[in-house]
Amino acid sequence: MATRKMSVGQAIVEFLARQYTVDGTHRERTIQGVFGIFGHGNVAGIGQALKQLSTTDPDLMPYHQARNEQAMVHESSAYARMTRRRSTFACASSVGPGATNMLTGAAVATTNRLPVLLFPADTFANRVADPVLQQLEQPYDFTMSVNDAFKPLSKFFDRINRPEQIFSSLLGAMRVLTDPAETGAVTICLPEDVQAETIEVPEEFLADREWHIRRPRPDAGVSAVAAKAIRNAKRPFIVAGGGVIYSDAHAALTKFVEATGIPVGVSQAGMGSLNWDHPQMCGSVGATGTTTSNRLAKDADLVIGIGTRYSDFTTASRTVFQNPDVKFININVTAFDAFKHGSAIPVVADAREALTELLQELNGYALDAAYAKKIAEEKTTWNAIVDASFIDQKLAKPSQSEIIGAVQAATDPRDVLVGAAGSLPGDLHKLWRVRDPLGYHMEYAFSCMGYEIAAGLGVARADSSRTPVVMMGDGSYLMMHTELVTAVAEGLKFIVVLVQNHGFASIGHLSEDIGSQRFGTKYRFRDKKANNHETGDVLPVDLATNAESLGMNVIRIAETPNAIADLSAAMKVAKAHPTATLIHINSDPLLYAPGGEAWWEVPIPAVSTLESTQKAYAHYSEARKAQKRYFGKGASERN
Repeated sequence: MATRKMSVGQAIVEFLARQYTVDGTHRERTIQGVFGIFGHGNVAGIGQALKQLSTTDPDLMPYHQARNEQAMVHESSAYARMTRRRSTFACASSVGPGATNMLTGAAVATTNRLPVLLFPADTFANRVADPVLQQLEQPYDFTMSVNDAFKPLSKFFDRINRPEQIFSSLLGAMRVLTDPAETGAVTICLPEDVQAETIEVPEEFLADREWHIRRPRPDAGVSAVAAKAIRNAKRPFIVAGGGVIYSDAHAALTKFVEATGIPVGVSQAGMGSLNWDHPQMCGSVGATGTTTSNRLAKDADLVIGIGTRYSDFTTASRTVFQNPDVKFININVTAFDAFKHGSAIPVVADAREALTELLQELNGYALDAAYAKKIAEEKTTWNAIVDASFIDQKLAKPSQSEIIGAVQAATDPRDVLVGAAGSLPGDLHKLWRVRDPLGYHMEYAFSCMGYEIAAGLGVARADSSRTPVVMMGDGSYLMMHTELVTAVAEGLKFIVVLVQNHGFASIGHLSEDIGSQRFGTKYRFRDKKANNHETGDVLPVDLATNAESLGMNVIRIAETPNAIADLSAAMKVAKAHPTATLIHINSDPLLYAPGGEAWWEVPIPAVSTLESTQKAYAHYSEARKAQKRYFGKGASERN
């Protein structure tokens, strides 16, 4: 067998360059490139390998800079979502703080079930130089390093202590990266000495290799059982999640609901499953849901979950489904999710394959006419509410709903709305009118502040024909705005709409609801007499100038009654601009978006000297009475 003498770092990089994901007739590179910030842990290993390859074949494994290790993982996650988990990036960090900076990114990827490949450098395997710079020492366990913190955050974890371990490790990593049921953060720790060691690598290991994404069909007979349950239901309701997006099941779902008439509510990850104006599309469901979806969900006697993990927001902390006889059919490629809530009929299968098979079993089925009429009426009611929330009130500090409406009107159908944390995800979930399967990109499994800008770059890299529109608050911007420099350096086109409200609007609203009076959520000078940040003057922060200092094209929206009109004009300018633009606008955080008649559980102390907390606890105690445990009916559906 022919072999090549290489460093471990060189072998890893060349191996990754020759891996391909195959999904049906679609084939693309699994690892599109490497993000890296180099330090003493990886500059002589992965860093040298990337430099060497860039001189011989610069297109084989492109290297991209990042300004923060966490951000480069976020960018990889966003890229993976836009490619429906068919492709991602590798992220290489130095030892110590460079590695631990990636922990949050790993948690985001695994929670959202998105493939990312992480190579945190590790301390010397030979221990000759212990303790090296940035090494954590634990006297009770010499094998432990800071990288062990990745274990609970990863779907695959390994540490390469000997060069020959890369063969089994890399093959195992690729299996998980391309497994629709098990994917997430894949972490391979690379001790800094091992990265530079020499190894004989078989040519076969470096040859092109294909990884086929599994699209499992339902087990024999299960579709017939599910179809029987649907035929027997009077008010069925679909909850579409991210699995519809990743399976590319949009056409199958459209065909299914048009044939059956069953209404669809969507989770944050499921936005885009149907276009907003489709007759069966009822909008978001749960704590941040529309009145349409939540009213239908409340009365549903059968819930058909498709590719959803049923987060507490989707179920409104288990209060949204109120029918005492409600049963669940859960279609999910992951058995863990298919069996949730005592699913009467768990269907462990790919969403597209399951919908296609289930529709065949439902030939001739149609929804009750009265129920269909109710769906249409509820949609009309909610659409009028949204239209009203978008009307320009000519305020110097407009509401967030007005800002969303203006941004929506200025975007094209294939533009991608990007967000993650704060008050915007809840408002966008209810109000944003998705017109393309990939037109809505919200990280709301981990709801990570700082994800937004890095994700915008990931979206831009994935498809240059789309314009990412990042909407974020000043809280998230201050968490991680460093990747604006990356956007400038690489000439990536995206738009950031920075909504300034001088604090944490989402938690401020929640704090008020639970009786804590927005404590700790305002960006103010410290009041030394009161010893808090509640009553001081607003901080003289100029985030627009900050963005300009990083090289961004910036448009400021002045606080005048023309703010919304100026925002609309600014969006047109930004759309026409060849590179990245940031639009800065002030808003009033006390002007709320319309509600969707749902609840979200945040425990409140039963004992308090604050009257506001006492009142909030009384409301909380009443709301909890609507919580249900969903046990399902299991085998009775087979009789």
